[in-house]
Amino acid sequence: MGSGAIHRRLVPVLAVLTASGLLALAAPAQEAEAAALCPGRKVRTLPFSTGSVLVYKRGGYVCAVTVANKQGVKRKMAVSVRARGGRPVVDEGQFAYHAGPVTVHAGRRCVWVTGRVGADSVSSGWILC
Repeated sequence: MGSGAIHRRLVPVLAVLTASGLLALAAPAQEAEAAALCPGRKVRTLPFSTGSVLVYKRGGYVCAVTVANKQGVKRKMAVSVRARGGRPVVDEGQFAYHAGPVTVHAGRRCVWVTGRVGADSVSSGWILC
């Protein structure tokens, strides 16, 4: 196998490794930003193609933030948290970095968390029961 064939095979592999490395570097910054907004310990990460919803819990309170993968570009974003038997607390609008934080007092009740960035979204179902 000639050096040209090796080069053609290595270029896509190196591109994937570089891209995954850059995403790995961006994720801790997003999580640090969300941790500064929500008190407590992180109990869930709900990833989807355009972002993630980070869920925190402290005492009987649940806090959530939707963070965009591609930050700095304003787009429609939303986050909501609903304790079972209650109404959802929602933050939505045009944001460049994150939607939220939103916090509910859940006590020991389950919560339903949703998040949206652009056209894609995530919904947790009942969690933290």
